[in-house]
Amino acid sequence: MNIRLTMPTIRARGRGSQKGGLQQLIHKMTPQSLRDDMLTKCSYICSDEEAFTIYMALELGKPLLVEGPPGSGKTEVAKVLAVLLEAELVRLQCYEGLDEGKALYEWNYQKQILDIQKGGKDDVFGEDYLIPRPLLYAIQAKKPPVLLIDEIDKVDPEFEAFLMEVLSDFQVSIPEFGTIKADIRPPVILTSNAVRDLGDALRRRCVYLYIDYPSMGREATILMRKVGGIPPLLALEIARAMYLMREELQLIKPPSVSESLDLAQAAKTMEKSGLDPLFLNRLDSLFMKTREDQETFRKKGGGKWICKNL
Repeated sequence: MNIRLTMPTIRARGRGSQKGGLQQLIHKMTPQSLRDDMLTKCSYICSDEEAFTIYMALELGKPLLVEGPPGSGKTEVAKVLAVLLEAELVRLQCYEGLDEGKALYEWNYQKQILDIQKGGKDDVFGEDYLIPRPLLYAIQAKKPPVLLIDEIDKVDPEFEAFLMEVLSDFQVSIPEFGTIKADIRPPVILTSNAVRDLGDALRRRCVYLYIDYPSMGREATILMRKVGGIPPLLALEIARAMYLMREELQLIKPPSVSESLDLAQAAKTMEKSGLDPLFLNRLDSLFMKTREDQETFRKKGGGKWICKNL
């Protein structure tokens, strides 16, 4: 005789009123209003195509996979959406060797052992003994958060396969406890630096968005919005300098928008109206983050080479 064991499906509690709130915010959006709100409320600049892709992921309730070079603004998408949707940002930072215990849940073993010794409870695999990690926390949250799974390309393929249940049904199965399922799928953002190829199964479940380094005009606009009072000409020169370093130099770590902002802030602090070779050479540690890249920059001519091509 075959006996089939079934685990109960447990719905996350306390979501009723929040469910409509999140959906209403999303349904009120249009691609254009999303793009405008990202700019006016969060100073995040994106193209019409990018805003449309983000909007469709929200409207369809599908995870958004954002791929691109490090420092191009991928993680910022999740932070901006959390602000616009008035939601908590729950972040799972991926790394090599990440397992279910760090991503999903752990049992409170000390409490279990103490209660067993006391003889107080027969079942020590109840909800009281669960320690939620980011994935389980996002499922159980009373108000749907924005879930950021950052740098998914750093985990092992086995962990990527484990995520399929979460991305498909937004539920998790705990052998000793049962299946916990969210009433509503919260927005999920996955980012990848393309360190390794992601599996087809993961990509099929996501809406795909590629974000590259910004164009010179877009980067200059970012600098002017983020660094108040910076002269437009200086912002354009810094954007042009970043473009030259990314395109002309074979760098281990090309300067990101974050490094561009650091340089702009330094230039403003030193009351610069434009870039000059000495300034760039003295502050190359702001935008060159490895010894090899600094040597490459200096061999090319450093600040003198940059200013010659502005």
